[in-house]
Amino acid sequence: MTTQRTRSLGRPTLDAVAARAGVGRGTVSRVVNGSPQVSPEARAAVQQAIEELGYVPNRAARALVTQRTDSVALVVSESGERVFGEPFFAAIVRGISSALLATPMQLWLAMAQSPAERERVEHHLTSQHVDGVLLLSLHDDDPLPGLLERRGLPTVLGGLPAGMLRPGAQPPYFVDVDNAGGARQGVEYLFQRGRRRVATIAGPQDMGVGVTRLTGYLDAVRAAGRQPTDDLVAYGDFSQDSGAAAMRRLLSSAPDLDAVFVASDLMAIGALRVLREVGRRVPDDVAVVGFDDTPVAGQAEPPLTTVFQPIEEMGREMVRLLVSRIRRDEPSHPQLLLPTRMVPRASA
Repeated sequence: MTTQRTRSLGRPTLDAVAARAGVGRGTVSRVVNGSPQVSPEARAAVQQAIEELGYVPNRAARALVTQRTDSVALVVSESGERVFGEPFFAAIVRGISSALLATPMQLWLAMAQSPAERERVEHHLTSQHVDGVLLLSLHDDDPLPGLLERRGLPTVLGGLPAGMLRPGAQPPYFVDVDNAGGARQGVEYLFQRGRRRVATIAGPQDMGVGVTRLTGYLDAVRAAGRQPTDDLVAYGDFSQDSGAAAMRRLLSSAPDLDAVFVASDLMAIGALRVLREVGRRVPDDVAVVGFDDTPVAGQAEPPLTTVFQPIEEMGREMVRLLVSRIRRDEPSHPQLLLPTRMVPRASA
């Protein structure tokens, strides 16, 4: 015999769900609001009743009671083309989304690169619309973190903008990876394999990630007993085309280079393309090390030796910090730096 789900003709109520589940109204409310103070059996009964009745919580009514919107914003200070086209952003959004599944919160995503985009986003970022904000890919001395704190909105940064690298300038809540340490690992790896003229393609210097990965390169060069020189440093914006352009500049300024540490996998893919075009064999003539260990690294020709950074974990930890702030629970590690590691492949 087939069991048919019965749905009420009107909008199902909290009381109807409670009656169907055989529990009190308060138990249903706790389940709907994501409270852990519900037994597994009661939670299962309530969830089954919600499904059978087609109950949909009234978010507006809940917001009046809880003073929360159950929404968080992810604001990325880049163009939509980059956000939807680069593996880093896809990975961090996966991490953020997976962590939010354990909460009643929903995510909305905004790109805020142009002045018009910034104005719209800043207008929307209030406690009437979201409970908290995740900020990613900030540049320069971006005023947005300070603005949100003044509005009383819990905020967590993913990575630090260049203007916040000073100890006294760091925000109280952020998640980043050990960019300087990872870069040192990558450059040391090249020197340990007998390379003598190690160049770098650095990231944009208005971003903390660009500054710290260049710092790691410079520290490793000095630790190897060499003096960094300008002819061995070129800059890109983390895109593949910028990596190709920077590689051409390096071959012009330092034609005897025998290795290059590249501050992102995408830029390294561009560098590999140029090296093929000019007939430099990788790794025989020039060894290449990237940074990220996104899927493109393993698909490169040759497969790219790179520095792994835990991008999805970064997203999950950003959510953990933000949820703690929203719930007014002081996290034990409000400033988190995640470790990196080398991933050897055929390019170095």
